[in-house]
Amino acid sequence: MRIKYENNKVQRYFGSYDLMAKKVGMEITRAIKKHMDRLNAVESFQSFLTLGLGKPHMLSGNLAGCYAVSVSGNMRLILKPDSDDHSAGALKQCKVVMVKGLGDYHGGKIDWFIP
Repeated sequence: MRIKYENNKVQRYFGSYDLMAKKVGMEITRAIKKHMDRLNAVESFQSFLTLGLGKPHMLSGNLAGCYAVSVSGNMRLILKPDSDDHSAGALKQCKVVMVKGLGDYHGGKIDWFIP
């Protein structure tokens, strides 16, 4: 799968796990790296969802169209598949995903750790 990033700041952190570890700690960075390795290894976004690791789930509200993957506590890796259709068939064809960042959307607002 091809991975894009929401902006240059997100790309900088996800491109350097040393930099990310300074921001969020080594344990969280390891968990994120595992998810990113899985994204790189699968053919489609549906394949990633089927793995079920990190309990991926669709979001609503301000993050409608995005999916969250549990990293630690309330921290979630926020991903947006490059597809307007979120049916299993469409996501099976989806070969591109955008990493929006690492955040906590609980409590009605989004607190970004890596925006």
